[in-house]
Amino acid sequence: MKTIGIIPSRYASSRLPGKPLIDILGKSMVQRVYEQCLKSEKLDKVIVATDDQRIYRHVIEFGGEVTMTSEKHQSGTDRCNEVMNQQKERYDVVVNIQGDEPFISPSQIDLLIDCFEEDKQTKIATLVKRIIHSKELTDPNKVRVVRDSNGYALYFSRQVIPFLRETKVESWVEKFVYYKHIGMYSYKTEILNELADLPPSKLEQAEMLEQLRWLENGYRIKTAITEEEAFSIDTPEDLSQLL
Repeated sequence: MKTIGIIPSRYASSRLPGKPLIDILGKSMVQRVYEQCLKSEKLDKVIVATDDQRIYRHVIEFGGEVTMTSEKHQSGTDRCNEVMNQQKERYDVVVNIQGDEPFISPSQIDLLIDCFEEDKQTKIATLVKRIIHSKELTDPNKVRVVRDSNGYALYFSRQVIPFLRETKVESWVEKFVYYKHIGMYSYKTEILNELADLPPSKLEQAEMLEQLRWLENGYRIKTAITEEEAFSIDTPEDLSQLL
């Protein structure tokens, strides 16, 4: 099975403009993400996908592989699909890697790829992590995931699901196993083409979660449980925690 990791990287960001080029302890964010991906044991290729010449030149300068993509893409999935349509070699699995996680774990990437090796029915995969603290459970910035008995996602929501009747919210994590979404995806190459052709769905627009478009159109999403945390940098406050 041949795999490729794609790092969508945009310069524009309402909360932290120029985020990919921000210096983090001597290296840019995009360089740190790229180098972490190279440590994966299961990725055959890593490439940055950008719509900005500044990012493009920077990746070339540090010796990375990069390609230019359209400025019109609404999601990382669409950007990944354009990259795949440019490839001369065939890849079986595509991993869409978050460009704002400078210390992303290579083992999480490998865990995601394992989904396709362990379950041949897997077409799309993502990661989840158990929620331990009540504060995380009620944070609207954390996306909750409900899984079926085979590890496939039933639903993603910014609300707490399921709701536990006759139990105080503070005790919910003690009474039920809740999971949060770790936002990295992988897809079979042929499925990626199909996903890019889907129009926005009502559930997606309601929760502002792209993966609901896939569920609403009948696609199944395999989930793998990770014990590792993911730390993304979205705001200056996030950045200050590292410096």
